[in-house]
Amino acid sequence: MALSSTVESMKTSTTLKIDALAKEMKNAGKDVVLFTAGEPDFPTPEPIKMAAKAAIDSNFTKYTNSNGIQELRMGIVKKLQKDNRLNYTPDQIVVSNGGKQALFNAFGAILEVGDEVIVITPAWVSYIPQIKMWKGNVVLLKTFPETGYLPDEKSFEKVVSPKTKAILINSPNNPTGAIYPPKTLEMIANFAKKHDLYVVADEIYEKLSYDLPHLSIASFDGMAERAIIINGFSKSYAMTGWRIGYSASSQVIAKEISKIQSHTTSNVNSIAQVAALKALDVDTSYMAKEFKERRDLTVDLLSKAGFKFFKPQGAFYVMIDMREFMSEKSTEEFCLDLIKTAGVAMIPADDFYAPGFVRMSFSTSKQEIENGIQRMKSHLIAS
Repeated sequence: MALSSTVESMKTSTTLKIDALAKEMKNAGKDVVLFTAGEPDFPTPEPIKMAAKAAIDSNFTKYTNSNGIQELRMGIVKKLQKDNRLNYTPDQIVVSNGGKQALFNAFGAILEVGDEVIVITPAWVSYIPQIKMWKGNVVLLKTFPETGYLPDEKSFEKVVSPKTKAILINSPNNPTGAIYPPKTLEMIANFAKKHDLYVVADEIYEKLSYDLPHLSIASFDGMAERAIIINGFSKSYAMTGWRIGYSASSQVIAKEISKIQSHTTSNVNSIAQVAALKALDVDTSYMAKEFKERRDLTVDLLSKAGFKFFKPQGAFYVMIDMREFMSEKSTEEFCLDLIKTAGVAMIPADDFYAPGFVRMSFSTSKQEIENGIQRMKSHLIAS
């Protein structure tokens, strides 16, 4: 019998393939520097873990409201007011199983079959498959390191059509580390209003902003009803495995998102919700400080070694142009060779729609950063 053509057409993630191979080699005792991580290497802060343990001890282990417990949604409302100058009510917040489910819910709430979503590339690998799962069509808008990976209005005008329903933005960006300045966000907001579009804004890396302060597109005039803000606790609080994300949107959209969640995952793990509520009171600025220091070290070492790259302004990734070293190899072949010959694991950026580039994560120790870049230099520059 036939299977789903939508799912069959999806490509298995190269990111997971490379990361799995590198970890397998490391577990086998081989000396491999891992620059593949998409998560903070810090432990979850102790107060958050203690809150989870207390929840278990008090038997807070039953189903919760599908949208999330009231206390957590209220806490998120206060966070958005304090950090982002955004005014929401608890019924506009839906707590989800990570930012990934929040994105999936958002696309489902707004897309009809054949609707188009403008996706700015390079882009995180799951955006496009999620849109396609909801029978939407993806229109790519390419950006380049020479222009700071920033889109411009002319590029938007070239790809918009009567079928366009939404624009997806991600700032700070995975994989580029680019941050959209106020001027770019204002342009996107005005464009969305002009063409009557939604903006799905993935802001999961907001607290890892080094050179520019994070600004939410929902804060611009007329965007409260159009913007769907996606955020979570994974990157800011080192809680990737806890699977806590959320969306903030208009009441109309939040109601539709709630329907999707109620018929899929029902609700988020009750214990993790209590932990997330505690996280809102925990200062994790030390993580951001350390990541900035690692960013600066990475940029300095890559520059001295002679690599071509875009200096990230946020998140914990750097995009390196490896085309001059690849010869006839594909980016995946290049990365596989680098693991085996130099003991350095990085992610080929083909799945991010940036062939010839690799994504290096500096979510690892400074010693490993120094060690790995020295290996890259010896293997590539000196060869």
